[in-house]
Amino acid sequence: MTAIWAGIDAGKTHHHCVAIDDSGRRLLSRRITNDEPELLQLLSGVLALGDHVTWGIDLADGGAALALTILLNHDQPVHYISGRAIHRASETYRGEGKTDAKDAAVIADQVRVRRDLHPLRATEEAVTDLKILTGRRMDLVADRTRTVNRLRAQLTGVFPGLERALDVTSTGPLTLLTGYQTPAAIRRNGSKRLETWLRNRHVVRPDRLAEIAVQAAERQHTSLPGEKLTAQLVHTLAKEVMALNQKIAELDKDIEARFRDHHAFHVITSMPGLGVILGAEFLAATGGDMTVFGTADRLAGFGGVAPVPRDSGKISGNLRRPQRYNRRLQRVFYTSALFSIRHCDESRRFYDRKRAEGKRHTQAVLALARRRVNVLWALRRDDRRYELSPPTALAA
Repeated sequence: MTAIWAGIDAGKTHHHCVAIDDSGRRLLSRRITNDEPELLQLLSGVLALGDHVTWGIDLADGGAALALTILLNHDQPVHYISGRAIHRASETYRGEGKTDAKDAAVIADQVRVRRDLHPLRATEEAVTDLKILTGRRMDLVADRTRTVNRLRAQLTGVFPGLERALDVTSTGPLTLLTGYQTPAAIRRNGSKRLETWLRNRHVVRPDRLAEIAVQAAERQHTSLPGEKLTAQLVHTLAKEVMALNQKIAELDKDIEARFRDHHAFHVITSMPGLGVILGAEFLAATGGDMTVFGTADRLAGFGGVAPVPRDSGKISGNLRRPQRYNRRLQRVFYTSALFSIRHCDESRRFYDRKRAEGKRHTQAVLALARRRVNVLWALRRDDRRYELSPPTALAA
């Protein structure tokens, strides 16, 4: 059987493919447009070179989506190799220049010699939808964070006392800032009129918010330079944050609806700390198929919560945080571990024990996250919900 190894250096408009044989000899090098007819023609040409083809690619979505779908629809084994890994590996190959052809050749050769690359598989439609929706949610959350920071900076420039007193991520303070941004304007209205204004806009506890705003206004009688223009910017930014909050809330409902339709919903959300959004992000980051990882250790390594050895010479047993991992999945593991400390007694005891052993907060949370990966792996493997005490048959 003739084995062929094909590497694709993916791009937005064009890809470059290089195919090699078992000895590393280059059999094909072709630049193709990111277009279905050309990709199908490339597939036929590579398949004609040997009996079995293994593919490697440096992108798992985006511009590579069409090529990946075509390969997977034709039952072709495809492995993912990151751009960082390609860059490091290319330093060991002849020549200093960087071209698409060279990168594709490096990918093909790395797929030929390595056995630890991540295999790519066709994902369920629901998981694909969750990947799109959670990615959009991350963008909106990042936009909201930037807008809130701008809002805080502008408000500090004209009314620092109010900026300190308000949580400008909440609906009530944001509503206040759409109407009143300066100490003079708040003093003119007074506590009672401001409370009525807030109540008419359905703000929770308008009396308390009005009192806080008036107290801050009474402590500042100086009008700062640029106050009028800055007040307009604060009004605009507060409106933008409220609009982003609304978009995120609507997106959360869409994510929950699709996540609930997935067969693993009840298993994943039964884990303490893994709610709807984090559970959906877990599915999006892993593809939902645990067999791709093989073991809980590989899943933990992929998620960046498993320490890696850093031994040299007489030094042994030295561990450090990994450098290559899925940042999105690590955030899911880490954040869910934080939530579980607050709501699960078992997690709290484990965290306290690690802290008593001298670990810093972050180290203790990562240690808890690593342990929780084992539990989540077992739940997905056995398709059962989390219980404080595992079933007797499994425990035995």
